Amino acid sequence: MIPSPPSKRAELTVGEVARRSGVAVSTVHFYEAKGLIRGWRTEGNQRRYPRAVLRLIAIVRLAQRAGIPLATVKAHFDEIATDRAITLSEWRRLSLSWQDIIEDRIISLQQLRDELDHCIGCGCLSITECPMHNPEDSLAREGAGPRRLITKALARMAKRTDGAADAAPRRSRRRTRGDAQDG
Repeated sequence: MIPSPPSKRAELTVGEVARRSGVAVSTVHFYEAKGLIRGWRTEGNQRRYPRAVLRLIAIVRLAQRAGIPLATVKAHFDEIATDRAITLSEWRRLSLSWQDIIEDRIISLQQLRDELDHCIGCGCLSITECPMHNPEDSLAREGAGPRRLITKALARMAKRTDGAADAAPRRSRRRTRGDAQDG
């Protein structure tokens, strides 16, 4: 659904959106092409955007910085009205949904940092400890890629899933505290 043009005071040109949000004009166009933001054309065929688009672009940039896929952001945006400012409860719902993604990313990056100097099971056999950890590239039977990293990542994710029951009350408390602040 294309938003109806708001009053002149609340509409922004593509250049104003780019300047205010800190992105290039081409990025504004890219976000629009991906369905993350919406605008309309004036009678003179110029692009205009509601002021609320600034918040949406800020959320998209935050998501990109955290490694959240644009498709995930779009799926959330598709569930809410994007021609107005996002509400506090909508923001809380979105940020809660990102927590697991961000936590998985943190774990993956920590693992990568800790394993960079060791045999990762890629099959190159060039590090002196490879013959000990991956003799004759035996990990190739398990599949493609850096098997030691993949196996450890899967084990950590499984461990986190097993502990999900412990995490649920914590999230539930957070949500309750946030809902109380809405009212």
